[in-house]
Amino acid sequence: MSLLQILIFGLFSMAVGCLPPARWRVWVLLAGSLLSVYWLQPSIPIRALDFWLPSASIGVTLLIWAITVPKDRLNLRSNQAAFALIAVLVLMISMTRYSGNFCCLTPSRPPQIVTVLIVIALTAGLLYLVYRAGVTSRRMAAIAVLLIIGLFFLLKYSPLSQSASAILRRLSGQDASLASSFDLAWLGFSYLAFRLLHVIRDYHSSKLPAYTAGEFLTYALFYSSLTAGPIDRSQRFIQNDLRSTVTVTTSGRLRGLERILFGIFKKFVLADTLALIALNQQIAMQTHSSFWMWVFLYAYALRLYFDFAGYTDIALGLALLVGIQLPENFNRPYLKTNLTAFWNSWHITLAGWFRAYVFNPLTRALRISPRRFPVWSIILIGQIATMSLIGLWHGISWSFAIWGLWHALGLFIHNRWSDWMHPRMAGVGANRNLNLGLSLGGWFITFQFVCLGWVWFALPDPSAALQVFRVLFGL
Repeated sequence: MSLLQILIFGLFSMAVGCLPPARWRVWVLLAGSLLSVYWLQPSIPIRALDFWLPSASIGVTLLIWAITVPKDRLNLRSNQAAFALIAVLVLMISMTRYSGNFCCLTPSRPPQIVTVLIVIALTAGLLYLVYRAGVTSRRMAAIAVLLIIGLFFLLKYSPLSQSASAILRRLSGQDASLASSFDLAWLGFSYLAFRLLHVIRDYHSSKLPAYTAGEFLTYALFYSSLTAGPIDRSQRFIQNDLRSTVTVTTSGRLRGLERILFGIFKKFVLADTLALIALNQQIAMQTHSSFWMWVFLYAYALRLYFDFAGYTDIALGLALLVGIQLPENFNRPYLKTNLTAFWNSWHITLAGWFRAYVFNPLTRALRISPRRFPVWSIILIGQIATMSLIGLWHGISWSFAIWGLWHALGLFIHNRWSDWMHPRMAGVGANRNLNLGLSLGGWFITFQFVCLGWVWFALPDPSAALQVFRVLFGL
């Protein structure tokens, strides 16, 4: 989000916060979130794709709603107003193609309105068929999971996304030789995918309450958390906040504004300034001084934190202005004294998602397996699987995979060290100086380990990362 977009979202949020709770707020938030999906989408060189990708976000979300919602005619009829609002807003956006240069909500000109009408009709037909499927919804949910994972793989694996870009360019009559993996910049899909996968998983576990289409779309595409998270749970977002009848108070508005201002300072002052000297491919190849390489690496670590934490503060602040309490995503991670505590305070909602839906089910399955696995091997397998997936979530490449493995091994070593040290720490509790020394030592080792891990994260080429390590340690 740019500063102008943050300002407009802030004014919109303050206006929504003044509305009567529950009755009109959901409808206004739904409309604002749908419009923001198009407005925040970055420009794409493939003709009209910056209209179709936001439309696909809406379509995929509605598909998951149709699969997971209880099937009865009354429920379908009660959502007709939401369907009508969605269709009208999408058509209104497509009609901006005739507005010339006047305030177009998409970066480029939308497609022909006839094409949009056909796609809306086909989408409506598909949703109706899925909704009427009844008992086969669980099979469709499995297919939907494969669809989401497939789309994620397509977007994150560069050779595949480049091939898809070439195909789309040919279909739109453009030069396929100019195709790039960066052409498929689908705004917010990474976070949307996790929200939808969580809903499908809870549906399979019979933990999912019934939501209206409007509530579900607002949750999945909420404008505040669309671009950078956090990854909220549908039960908490809809039941605790969206349906709340509590009016937004003056103190709540002040807390929201304060959070937004802190976020702006972190992102646009600290992070953007540090970006000038943060480690990147060019700096890595041109730096031969160990001292300056450490400076650039620390600058990258701090820049990454302030950038992400700044956007998170802005998202939480905008949500507070409308009476929604999004979960925290950072809790002073660089001050933690061990790697487990770091991951409990860095990108908290992502780590929590993988812990709930990958690590815990996998380790539970290994524990109850007829084949007896040693405890240490269960932990190691769980950590490698979880952290490798977190790494690949950022991008399917060797560098991100190595970064995930780096943290998996670090977490495993800390787990084993903690178990070994626990019975030996009984006599240390009363010694304040020793406790302080252990805490400082733990912080120093953890911070250095995390920073060194960012080398793999910052550089797309593992050979460049190895070169940085050689310079860092004077080899």
